[in-house]
Formats: sequence, structure tokens, C-alpha cells
Amino acid sequence: MFGFEKLQVWQRSKQVSIKIYKATADFPSEEKFGLTSQMRRAAVSISSNIAEGTGRHTNKDKGRFTEIAYSSALELLNQCILSNDLEFLNEEKYFELRNDITEITAMLDGLYKSQIPN
Repeated sequence: MFGFEKLQVWQRSKQVSIKIYKATADFPSEEKFGLTSQMRRAAVSISSNIAEGTGRHTNKDKGRFTEIAYSSALELLNQCILSNDLEFLNEEKYFELRNDITEITAMLDGLYKSQIPN
């Protein structure tokens, strides 16, 4: 088992990726190359950057990948908001994903602070 697989934030972000894939499966077909693709890429980017960051040797490099993961989480939140406004996501699914993303960003903030002390 690699170190990133033990991180709770990686495990949670992986779960969100699965939720996003399932939620976007019901999006209109004309969104296949729009929101569907963008949301899936943003969701996968969170866990991928966490994993990649753990392979870096300096805390500065690790912190940079954590920042990118955090940015991808905010990108995904924006896309969830748009999807809810467009009625592609129902309120229940939207709030579930929003809560997941809020939890992940808090965890990423803690991870970053442990990598880049003030």
C-alpha cells in the first residue's frame, strides 16, 4: 500500500469521484463534452494530485500539489452549483456533494498546513 492510500482525504476524494461519475451519468447527452467531462476531470484531479504530491521529496513540492487539489475541489464545487442551477443535479444530490467537497477542502487545508508550516 502506498502512503497516499492511507490518507483519509485521498479516500474521501476518491469516493467523491465515484459519486460524480454516477451523478453525471444522468446529465443530458449534449453535456458529454461539457459539464460532464469537466466535472469528472476536476473530481479525479483532487485525488490524483494528492497521490502525486506524496511522491515529492520536499514539503514545498508536496504543498504545491495539495494546493492544486484544493483548487480542483473549488472548481468541482462551482460546477456542482451550475449543475444544480441548470437542474442537472437535484437539491439532495447537490447538497450531498457540496458537503463532501466542504469536508475535503477542510482536510486539504489541514494537510497543507502540515506540509508548509507558517
